[in-house]
Amino acid sequence: MGLTQDSRTSAPYPDSDKTASQGDTVFWLVLILSGVLEAVWATALGRAEGFTRLAPTIVFVVALAASMAGLAVAMRGLPIGTAYAVWVGIGAALTAGYAMWAGQEPASVVRVLLLVGIVGCVIGLKLTH
Repeated sequence: MGLTQDSRTSAPYPDSDKTASQGDTVFWLVLILSGVLEAVWATALGRAEGFTRLAPTIVFVVALAASMAGLAVAMRGLPIGTAYAVWVGIGAALTAGYAMWAGQEPASVVRVLLLVGIVGCVIGLKLTH
């Protein structure tokens, strides 16, 4: 009785790499969008002046809910620590970058380089995933 190799069993998961890569892409895109929305709600929170201004308060609530929902979806397919670190990194870098661009915070070469460092770490987390 010889061993024969069935094409169905020659590789344990023949399409696993391709399928995982395609699925990961969706999770990463959702995570990036959620990070952008984190910057939106953080900026809106600052402009809401203790929830006394209606429009920024509404933007805050909607962006917060969408950002959290997106983070939850991304965490279905990405490690929790990686997803959270990337989400915070994107949100923090965009929030601080926008505040410097808008003149609400001082801008300096050192601050910009530190924000670039955060973005580099986010890219590194993606590349090592």
